[in-house]
Amino acid sequence: MLSSLKEAAAAAGKPEWGHGGPTDAGSYNNWPEDTIFFRRENGGWSTEYGDFFLSWYSRMLLEHGDRVLTGATSVFSASPVAISVKVAGIHWHYGTRSHAPELTAGYYNTRHCDGYLPIARLLARHGAVLNFTCVEMRDHEQPREAQCMPEALVRQVAAAARAAGVGLAGENALPRYDAAAHDQVVAAAAERAAGDRMVAFTYLRMGADLFHPDNWHRFAAFVRRMSGAGSCREAAEREARGVAQATGSLVREAAVALRS
Repeated sequence: MLSSLKEAAAAAGKPEWGHGGPTDAGSYNNWPEDTIFFRRENGGWSTEYGDFFLSWYSRMLLEHGDRVLTGATSVFSASPVAISVKVAGIHWHYGTRSHAPELTAGYYNTRHCDGYLPIARLLARHGAVLNFTCVEMRDHEQPREAQCMPEALVRQVAAAARAAGVGLAGENALPRYDAAAHDQVVAAAAERAAGDRMVAFTYLRMGADLFHPDNWHRFAAFVRRMSGAGSCREAAEREARGVAQATGSLVREAAVALRS
């Protein structure tokens, strides 16, 4: 990668930029405002050098993704297999100007730059689905001091997928069995106009807690609402009671097996 950085710096007429990355970006446990590069006012990320480095860094990620997808499509092109690419939901410090955690992951997404549209366009070229996470999260559930905004992040990624004409799939980031999380997923994934609905959703995860009777009942209602059957929450809850009763013995066996 260093040779690529040197070439890019030379092409930009700034060979001195090709010796390495920012030296003032702090370390893993620093907050953005503790660093010169990521700070809000006059941070290095917003300078000519910052734009050069972050553009190059994100391009490395995109080129890697392009190589992987080229290989995957060459293998599965003759098979009825849908390829999806997991894009990390980095919602910490999303409310800041620099979006430092996203930048360090290679997503050049700031207050002034959309880092997800190039990724969505890459996936569209290969006919892949964009699989995103943290769909169950709500902003007010997160630490306020970290300026987490998972809901805004999901909306941005959904907009990028829509603009690129690529299918959007989702999943929950944390194990959640409560009605509030289910409501959030249904609202983001299913209760939308046909062109904006997620093409798939992966529920995480199948452990012993899922098979607790109350959790199983809520999960059955959630699946009914996500199925596209048009059930409202109350109707889905009524139908779920029948499912929970019919599968009660199997659920108890599953819970015991997963705990053993």
